[in-house]
Amino acid sequence: MTYRRETVTSYVGGVPVGSAHPVVVQSMTNTDTADAEATASQVAQLYQAGSEIVRITVNNKAAAQAVPEVKTRLTDLGLNVPLVGDFHFNGHILLREFPGAAEALDKYRINPGNVGTGKRHDENFVTMIEVAKAYDKPVRIGVNWGSLDAQLLTKLMDENAASARPREARDVMVEAMLESALLSAELAETHGLGHDKIILSAKVSNARDLWEVYRLLAARCDYPLHLGLTEAGMGTKGVVASAAGLSVLLAEGIGDTIRVSLTPEPGAPRTHEVEAAQEILAALDLRKFAPTVTACPGCGRTTSTLFQEMARDIQAYLKAQMPGWKEQYPGVEGLRVAVMGCVVNGPGESKHADIGISLPGTGEDPRAPVYRDGQLVGVLQGKEIVAEFNRMVDAYVAARYGSPVKL
Repeated sequence: MTYRRETVTSYVGGVPVGSAHPVVVQSMTNTDTADAEATASQVAQLYQAGSEIVRITVNNKAAAQAVPEVKTRLTDLGLNVPLVGDFHFNGHILLREFPGAAEALDKYRINPGNVGTGKRHDENFVTMIEVAKAYDKPVRIGVNWGSLDAQLLTKLMDENAASARPREARDVMVEAMLESALLSAELAETHGLGHDKIILSAKVSNARDLWEVYRLLAARCDYPLHLGLTEAGMGTKGVVASAAGLSVLLAEGIGDTIRVSLTPEPGAPRTHEVEAAQEILAALDLRKFAPTVTACPGCGRTTSTLFQEMARDIQAYLKAQMPGWKEQYPGVEGLRVAVMGCVVNGPGESKHADIGISLPGTGEDPRAPVYRDGQLVGVLQGKEIVAEFNRMVDAYVAARYGSPVKL
């Protein structure tokens, strides 16, 4: 088991966030929250894809007014989704004027850089904390590199300029992020918010900067930490950048809840960010969400596309089975399946998996040995190899995770 940094535990709509609990996957909608139907629909899609907490924008009165309806629509679907309200600039107004939203939300996200300036900064921040106390809600104090508290940053920059040994401007910005988060948490506790009601984040857009900021933040507090790049980007770039940024910290035991902030392709499902977050946690053996399919990349020994088609179809079959399997077969998400293309690594990888199939490489009518728990149990041939192998997987799952059946 990977070491996890010790933190307090905060509960978000019943979901525990903290070191003694699994790392929680989050996501965020991109709908206009004022459109309660569209927002509830996307929240449901994200939740059903595996997002355990979903954040929605609450940026104006129409959005705040729609929050209770979003919650009701989800409840009518039988979905108890923890909802986080994302507030910038006017959260102190919206939470006070729309008590229905304040009550329906399960957590408030507050950006200390966007709550006002001068004396209004602390006043507005404390107003939101008072609402959180009144409704017994946790808050995430989320600092962003691109929206730092200008007053605090100016103060630290001036102090640095007057120092005998001034630091690089970047280092001062990092310190400003840390102080903004920690001083805000201190202010929240001073006004009565419980220590276990606070989650912190300090997001940047570069992996190495993320490592530095969170390592320093983790050393200074025991609050649960939410990890993520502010803007990971699109497609492969976004997934790789997020994996690089999050994996190092998670491997060091830092991070209690994560979001992969992908820019979706036009028309692409928002759920890709959930799948990416799950794959990062699975790759680190921190959590398993679905059976793992090991498949070789292919080479000159596998000139036929048969094994590629098989890997695709078998993985799709496992994914389709998971909703039912999770209910019927606890632990099935830990299943390891191998679909290999040739005789070099195929038999070995198949033996190491719980159940695996190995093709001989090229050929229109291959003989494909199947291994279960390291032992050869049969050889499949013909046009129904995938269907026959899937039936063998079904039988294996039932025998291992459910009531014994005859294999």
